[in-house]
Amino acid sequence: MSVVQLLPELEVGGVEQGTLEIAAALVAAGHRAVVISGGGRLVPQLEALGATHITLPIGRKRPSSVLLIRQLRALFVREQIDLVHARSRLPAWLGYLALKGLPVAERPRWVTTVHGPYRVNRYSQIMVSGERVIAISQFIRGYIARAYPAVPASRVRVIPRGVDRAQWPADYVPPAAWLAAWQERHPALRSQPALVLPGRLTRWKGPEDFLGVLARLRARGLAVHGLLAGGPHPHKLAFERSLRALARELDVADDLSFLGQRRDLREVIAVSACAFSLTRVPEAFGRTTLEALSLGVPVVGYDHGGTGEILRAVFPAGLVPPGDLDAAAQRCADFLAAPPSVQGEHGYTTAQLQAATLAVYAELCHAPRPDHAQASARG
Repeated sequence: MSVVQLLPELEVGGVEQGTLEIAAALVAAGHRAVVISGGGRLVPQLEALGATHITLPIGRKRPSSVLLIRQLRALFVREQIDLVHARSRLPAWLGYLALKGLPVAERPRWVTTVHGPYRVNRYSQIMVSGERVIAISQFIRGYIARAYPAVPASRVRVIPRGVDRAQWPADYVPPAAWLAAWQERHPALRSQPALVLPGRLTRWKGPEDFLGVLARLRARGLAVHGLLAGGPHPHKLAFERSLRALARELDVADDLSFLGQRRDLREVIAVSACAFSLTRVPEAFGRTTLEALSLGVPVVGYDHGGTGEILRAVFPAGLVPPGDLDAAAQRCADFLAAPPSVQGEHGYTTAQLQAATLAVYAELCHAPRPDHAQASARG
């Protein structure tokens, strides 16, 4: 089986991580894994897995992108692709239109994954056009049912994201050399508990709320140090500057470290007393919440979206109302005063994600093709 995954770029993020995990599973199972994107820092990692990367600017919103449709169509034929899996809207449109130009009997099968609660419109509707539509959480399945009631439930498969338990074991302790270097770089953390907000530095991830929580804890006299463990998008560096200004305004600049993009996020979370998930809008899944819980680190998170779903299942003590900074600060203070026991065992694993996704691929590749009338009705 030859499978193509389509996404805008291979930078850091949950969509990109899931793409690599499925590519690894395909290669391990003896299949061919191809990824088409605009490139990015994860391309070498993908290729090291044994997958093939083809660079095309399928994430650029410009009129000339329509010229890529013919290129994709030729590529699907030339590479003898059996299944195309789209993970983002513009790549999905380009892939879908490329497939429509092929005879129904010769088309690769079509899978889409809904990675978030997109704005409901014609442009977003492409993400539910798959012969199989993967929802990454129950929250997203509910979104699909409400936003696109015409999509048959029989086409939707809920496959939660997961973590590699070998990489994120409970009670993980970083190597001594790492700890020594960390404490040398952050001497305040020898005596102050670290609070971490992991994830890309974007407004919707809630770093401004995190600074507000930090200010409230400091106002109570608690000596804590905040860690923003993630970098901004290369084209949105101004947001980091605005956060630094806010930290000065809230008088927490000396109690906050901007760590940038980290290759050692596991270690950073492991040495933290508490992790946070404070997304301003409901998150589709909440991978960093799951990673922290897997390490046995308590999480304070807003009770909405995928994060709320995970916390209700694994660590309900961490739930607070969305936007309630006082409640988040109080919950964190409670955890600092009496560290809770976090059950690191759960069913959200990478192995489960990989097995379920490959099962969808196999199911679809062996399913009868829709007749021409059905295919035309689907678009």
